[in-house]
Parts: sequence; structure tokens; C-alpha cells
Amino acid sequence: MANILVVDDELGIRDLLSEILNDEGHTVELAENAAQARLARSAAAFDLVLLDIWMPDTDGVTLLKEWASAGALTMPVIMMSGHATIDTAVEATRIGAHSFLEKPITLQKLLKAVELGLARRNPAKSAAVSAASAHAQAESPMAQQASSLHGDANAGPHAHQGFDLDRPLREARDGFEKAYFEFHLAKEGGSMTRVAEKTGLERTHLYRKLRQLGVDLGRGKRANG
Repeated sequence: MANILVVDDELGIRDLLSEILNDEGHTVELAENAAQARLARSAAAFDLVLLDIWMPDTDGVTLLKEWASAGALTMPVIMMSGHATIDTAVEATRIGAHSFLEKPITLQKLLKAVELGLARRNPAKSAAVSAASAHAQAESPMAQQASSLHGDANAGPHAHQGFDLDRPLREARDGFEKAYFEFHLAKEGGSMTRVAEKTGLERTHLYRKLRQLGVDLGRGKRANG
């Protein structure tokens, strides 16, 4: 997975992007302004940077120019803004930005932009990782457990044997829902994005639901790591 720097002066956006990217298995470092971003960039090499344009000390385009002039623009940079003009986006691209995300940033657009940015940095590695991940998912204990649960679900009238039905309805329902979500987490290799799509739940609601049920969110990833 990748080492990603998120630069944005809004705490809520930093926290949201960090949570999503961490869930996808990336390592995330946060900076709330250009000064912190400069320090982070000088101390570490990043695979990708998400950079806000409008910040209180130095705007993102100016910081992008600094990195380009200093030869420090060695990673894809995705610009972010809710108020930028087309001219600003074009200028950032000309300087060396990989792409531009308009706020509010949707989950699908964020993950797609990050995927494309990382693929651009090392396309061969990206393809190899995808193939290895698919193979690992098929061979992992979590995938085998998912297959077993899937078999139980198709076992007709005996499918309930894995649940203690001699309980209050709420407890029985929680037990079923926990097994249901663990099945999908195993099947999708721990990817919350794919689980949200499969189960038809909005991602934020899915997070709350899994935490409420006590589902181990890192279980699928550890099995596939």
C-alpha cells in the first residue's frame, strides 16, 4: 500500500480522508497548512499527495510550484478545492499536478483518483499488486471462511444451525447481521468500498453499523496481507 500526504486546512476533511485512506490500507500523514506540508515532504518520500488549493498561509498552487522548482515533485499530486476556477485547475496541471478533485469530494471520485495516481507512479507494480491481491484473496483463510458461510446460506432449512435462535429477536438479529457483514468483508478482502456496494449501504452508515455489531474491521485485511 501507499504512503500518502493529505494537506488541507479543514480538520473535518483531513479526518475524513484519513479514515477512508487508512481503511483502504494506506499510511496517511496529515498537514493543515503549507508549512507543515513542507516539513513532511522534506522528512519523507510520499507515493501520493492530496493538496488543497486554498490554505491560510500559502496556497496549494504556489506550494506545487515550489516543489516543482526544487525538484521535489517526484510523486503524483492531486489538487483539491471547492472554489477553484478552470484556469486554476489548468495552471496546476501545467505545473505538474496529476489531477483535480472538486469539493465536496465523493468517495468514488476520491478512490478512483488515488488509484489512477498510484498507477501512474508505478503502473507495472500496480498491475502486479492487483493480480497478487486477487490470488491471495482466493487462497486466504478468510476467503475460505466466506465460502463456508456461503455454503451454509444455501443449505436450505438447516442454514440456521450456526445461530442460537433461543434468544430475544434483537440479539438473534444482531448475530445474523454480524455474520452477514463478516462474510462480505471476507469475500471482498476487507475492502469497505466493495462491501458498501454489495450490501447497498452508504459508507458512513456501514462504518457505524459494523462498530455497533463489534465487527473487526481489520480482519479481512490481515488475512489478505
